Amino acid sequence: MPLTFPTRGAMAAVLLSLGLGLGGCDALDPTNLFAEKYKPEAVPDTPADKLYSEGLAKMEDKDYENAAKQFEQLDKQYTYSDWSRKGLLMTAYANYEGAKYDDAINASKRYLQRHPASKDAAYAQYLMAMSQYKQIPDVTRDQERSERALVALQELVQKYPTSEYAADAKAKIQITRDQLAGKEMAVGRFYLEKRAFPAAINRFRDVVSKYQTTRHAEEALERLVEAYMALGLTAEAQTAAAVLGHNFPDSPWYQDAYKLLQTGGLEPREEKTSWISKVYRGVIGRTAAAE
Repeated sequence: MPLTFPTRGAMAAVLLSLGLGLGGCDALDPTNLFAEKYKPEAVPDTPADKLYSEGLAKMEDKDYENAAKQFEQLDKQYTYSDWSRKGLLMTAYANYEGAKYDDAINASKRYLQRHPASKDAAYAQYLMAMSQYKQIPDVTRDQERSERALVALQELVQKYPTSEYAADAKAKIQITRDQLAGKEMAVGRFYLEKRAFPAAINRFRDVVSKYQTTRHAEEALERLVEAYMALGLTAEAQTAAAVLGHNFPDSPWYQDAYKLLQTGGLEPREEKTSWISKVYRGVIGRTAAAE
């Protein structure tokens, strides 16, 4: 049986019964639902050089937030062009100057993903590393930011060793490593005071193994003497003191370690098979190779 549709007269009767007239049919047309409310507007692209100049002007005024927004428009409106590349790098820089470090990190990462071989890639890596570095907390707090900063700085030195940013990165690597060592020392001292000697040794061992070129290495070796003596592990205590005396003979920490051994009738004596001795032989080898 063929389908039949209501005639216009029948439809009119139905609409009238619902209190509607035929004039309401247009309102039900899906193409007209938002005709009045949403009118498409053509937004012309701002010339790239104007966007860039406006962003620079805002940078001059130290309006870094709005400068970043201007540079972001370059990336959006002129995607895959050289203007986009410049805009993305300047977005990272504006956010860095405005202390919006996470935004600077994200913009720098996008730049490096899109333009890894660019002449400005080293600078993008530097901005990312410095944005991590600026967020390093004090030693009483979690050091995840410090670890991220260390990785980013090391990548800069490894990937761009001849760049103008490498020397500064190397200096900041040492500062960051010192910060990480300081955190380990703080936790180690806490365990030592609580007489949790194995836990303390683990922390001081990390300092000696990972951060032996930092200013905390001397104290870490002396604290190992304390902890090993408390556990009766005299051979390890003697080795820690011997390594301390060999590498830092004028250190007050060595004097303390020496006196502590004497209370037990012992002298510093290096056991060549000890992990401490192996660590410092490795340090001497790496230092010689670097020179």
